[in-house]
Amino acid sequence: MTAAAVGLSHSPLIGKNDPAPEVLARVEDAVAGAKAFVEAFDPGLVVLFHPDHYNGFFYKEMPPFCLATAANAVGDFESQAGPLSVPTDLANRVAQGVLDRGVDLTVSARMTVDHGAVQPLEVLFGGIDRVPVIPVYINGVATPLGPMSRIRALGEAIGAACAKLDKRVLFLGSGGLSHDPPVPVLEGAPPRVAEALIEGIPPTPEQRARGEQRVIDAGKAYAAGDTTMIPINPTWDNALLDILANGTLSDVDGWTVEQMNAEAGHSSHEVRTWIAAFSALAATGAYTMDSRFYEAIPEWIAGFAVATASQAGA
Repeated sequence: MTAAAVGLSHSPLIGKNDPAPEVLARVEDAVAGAKAFVEAFDPGLVVLFHPDHYNGFFYKEMPPFCLATAANAVGDFESQAGPLSVPTDLANRVAQGVLDRGVDLTVSARMTVDHGAVQPLEVLFGGIDRVPVIPVYINGVATPLGPMSRIRALGEAIGAACAKLDKRVLFLGSGGLSHDPPVPVLEGAPPRVAEALIEGIPPTPEQRARGEQRVIDAGKAYAAGDTTMIPINPTWDNALLDILANGTLSDVDGWTVEQMNAEAGHSSHEVRTWIAAFSALAATGAYTMDSRFYEAIPEWIAGFAVATASQAGA
């Protein structure tokens, strides 16, 4: 089995509230490098670790993580809508392998994914149906959140299960890094909002448009410094990238939800997708980080990063 990993930040504000041209050019160069890396690796299967933003998972049932045996994209923020190319038989084999390794994995035969899953597929492959993909949702928004050690365990179990497939597998983490966008929370929410967060009531097109406009407006305010959101934290972001580069993944085990909220924002928990992806790669053997890019981009309310890694000696 041959494996590689890519970590890629996403933002619904890309193309809607972009930074200065020179910053955008640096991001585009880094993304182009990751795309070239993926094309050269030529994966036969992608395992996509992604978050959700109350489009597919709600408080009626909120698992810490869930593997899809079939998935459909909702099309938020003008991202592509429709079915993903999920190989159901392979997904079931991976799910069973994870369970056999002692990780209590939830499975969905009809997962709904949003821009957090779709953007990396669009950027790296040109669409959501261009490559066989097993989506693995990791909760990074809805409290309570479990310990980071369980995310490592999930990634390691998936990596070990994939090693039995005789495939070229790309582990792809989508999310982070430090950011604190305006995401609704259940505690203290007005009754209408609470009901939507619990039951997953689909918004009307008008409601979705208003909600997306609020995020765009928040990005503009954030870039202008007119906000109470927690600032992007490049020191924290680069410390995480150092851990991933050095392969010292157990260093994240001591991170608490409260510390992450205070230091890197309430949506910094999306880095769980990166940790799972690199833990999956580590489960197949030693690896090296081949490329690393980072830029703090207030316009996107995100510490934006791109990283690629491959098995040592590959």
